[in-house]
Amino acid sequence: MKLMSLASEFEILPAIDLRGGRVVRLEQGDFARETSFSSDPVSVAVAFADAGARWLHVVDLDGARAGTPVHDAVIRRIVASVGDRLHVEIAGGLRTIDAIASVLATGASRAIVGTRALQDPTFAGLLVRRFGGDAVAVALDVRAGSAVGDAWQPGAPGRAVEDALASLADVGVATFEVTAIERDGSTGGPDLALYERLLALDRGAIIASAGIATTADLDAVRSLGCAGAIIGRALYDGRLDLTEILPA
Repeated sequence: MKLMSLASEFEILPAIDLRGGRVVRLEQGDFARETSFSSDPVSVAVAFADAGARWLHVVDLDGARAGTPVHDAVIRRIVASVGDRLHVEIAGGLRTIDAIASVLATGASRAIVGTRALQDPTFAGLLVRRFGGDAVAVALDVRAGSAVGDAWQPGAPGRAVEDALASLADVGVATFEVTAIERDGSTGGPDLALYERLLALDRGAIIASAGIATTADLDAVRSLGCAGAIIGRALYDGRLDLTEILPA
């Protein structure tokens, strides 16, 4: 399946967050505020594919906290089950070239790098040159205007998100997945002001994440110029239905 450009059309990316082999959602990245939705991630992925999704966003939460992938086996099963029907992107704990190569070798279409890219933009540039711009994106997880890594743990160092995006764009990163941490795991609406500021830089495609719960939210981030939206809790709570929103 040929990789479609996210810059050319708006994409919906249903999310599967993995912790302890289960599909969960956290609130504001807090591991103590977890809701478990399924013990069978593969069946969840298949359901999203059956609904017509063209992308799937999979996060290894345990890997993000450990700094190295933990759910390799589960991710391989997910990609094997749905990778011929949709694009799978993987995030969480990807901090080395070998880890990213391993993820892409499963057949995943894209690896999402966060902490290491923020710490060392030249590393992100190396990944783009080695694997291609379509195969690598950077997660910008934003708290109080700063992009932070280290699984969003309290006290994690950060830098102004505009500066982080610009420095990463300078080394060739073309796609950024931007999460407003204060709204993550909630259904309170996206941080439109944040996306508007970053889109004004005109330095790459912006995929919105966190707080999206209604079709109006989707319309809003799309109208701003975002290339796509990651949706989690609203799908699991039944506030949004992929079979209804994807045709629109």
